[in-house]
Amino acid sequence: MNKFDLPERYVGNDKSVWVEYIQLALEHKPLNLGQGFADFAPPDYITKALADISQGPNVLLHQYTRGFGHPRLITALSKLYSKLIGREINPQTEILVTSGAYEALYACINGHIETGDEVIIMDPYFDCYDPMVRTAGGIPKSIPLRLKKTSGPISSSDWVLDSQELESLFNKKTKMIILNTPHNPLGKVFSLEELTIIADLCKKWNVLCISDEVYEWLVFEPNKHVRIATLPDMWERTITIGSAGKTFSVTGWKTGWAYGPANLMRNAQVVHQNCVYTCTTPIQEAIAIGFEIEIPKLGQDDCYFVSLPRMLKAKRDYMAKFLSDVGMIPTVPEGGFFMIADWSPLESKIDLSQETDQYKDYRFTKWMTKNIGLQGIPPSAFYSNDYKHLGENLVRYCFIKTDENLKKAADILLTWKNK
Repeated sequence: MNKFDLPERYVGNDKSVWVEYIQLALEHKPLNLGQGFADFAPPDYITKALADISQGPNVLLHQYTRGFGHPRLITALSKLYSKLIGREINPQTEILVTSGAYEALYACINGHIETGDEVIIMDPYFDCYDPMVRTAGGIPKSIPLRLKKTSGPISSSDWVLDSQELESLFNKKTKMIILNTPHNPLGKVFSLEELTIIADLCKKWNVLCISDEVYEWLVFEPNKHVRIATLPDMWERTITIGSAGKTFSVTGWKTGWAYGPANLMRNAQVVHQNCVYTCTTPIQEAIAIGFEIEIPKLGQDDCYFVSLPRMLKAKRDYMAKFLSDVGMIPTVPEGGFFMIADWSPLESKIDLSQETDQYKDYRFTKWMTKNIGLQGIPPSAFYSNDYKHLGENLVRYCFIKTDENLKKAADILLTWKNK
């Protein structure tokens, strides 16, 4: 063994679908519907705020700020979530600002998981959950959301959790369950009934719920986002994670947060202060200004948190139509900005032998990138090894794109179909 080999805790986690597919896009220059970011401008007030800060008279906004969150931002987050959760949230002890929601997940998982702790993860899942649990010494316990509808239009609500199977995973070793609603990549918005089942099991077994709610505002009518922390006796055992990147369409700003009861947040704060310690001051200031502008407009038509999902709903419906027109079978999401689709009806038009990857969805998406000029993401990347086969006939596309680029995607696919 080489003295400088990768530490054992990271072995098996060295590959990333994002690293691989970003490089693939650079090499082949496809129309990229893979990565989850907007290709149009964020709200002008938030970019103006950052520009004003960069040229403004307050020189301290270019220096370190408070480690657990810039005072103006945590004040805004406290005002927002106190209203949404229905309880007063202490900005000093119950909120942590992080380097993206990614680091919020890292701090919360590493702050609570010890060797041998079991963590329940629902497949498919954002691909960092499993490796973060493993490197913390935890043991992931997977349970898949299964598609229960086999004909007709498919909604993300048709992907369901078996409550008896879920209950069978809880035991005295269970430390945590990771919930993602609205869900990536399915777009599922968990119902109150589904959340109640999860909450009751958490209370029965004294389990911590990490609720990844980065798409909290991207919910399409008539669906409603329910925060599990608002359920009876769940505040005490829930840490909720949010994202400025998803909230204001500024993913490159890499700023997220976590909020929850002080005793649970303390562990995450310790991890954060021994890792990132503090986040970018001017960006936190600009995000705070964004919230100060939007909070008074909550629920109104001119609120960005209302207008953005309404705009995306039309884009969602357009993508679902052109994917159906080309012969794929889309799952129409209730939230988020991703859509998965079953591409297997088109398999006869594709030479999968040109690619060598183990899983068919990797071979499909690479073939499409290189030969058709359209890039999606292989959903098996979001499954544990036991359930990767469930994602092999699927592809994930992102629809938070300009109408022009969605039209280009439709034209690319329909031209290919008609060859």
